[in-house]
Amino acid sequence: MSIRHLLATAPDVSSYDLTPGRLWSLVAIVLGLAGVVLGGLALARPTGRTRAVVALAAGLAGAVVGGLVVAAAEGGPGTGYGIVGGYVALVVGLVGVALSGLGLARRPSRSR
Repeated sequence: MSIRHLLATAPDVSSYDLTPGRLWSLVAIVLGLAGVVLGGLALARPTGRTRAVVALAAGLAGAVVGGLVVAAAEGGPGTGYGIVGGYVALVVGLVGVALSGLGLARRPSRSR
């Protein structure tokens, strides 16, 4: 099953219809936002690496799914392929990756 088959839409789409492309772009945006929030928390409270690793995975997954939506889109904005959401997911996912990378690079301070 190809990506284009998963994201296929009907040619006559309303701007309020939730097409598969729009649904996948929303999933990617939610993953990217989870990466941003967890990455910000990892920067604010550097207690462990687990939160930053989860943020990195979520941000990367959001960026990859957003990239797949953009790559599979056959039309521009308003056609139902979710291309605008795909670009938003790419940006938000990459911000999540950057924040989590900074959180991983930051070492927890040890107080005595």
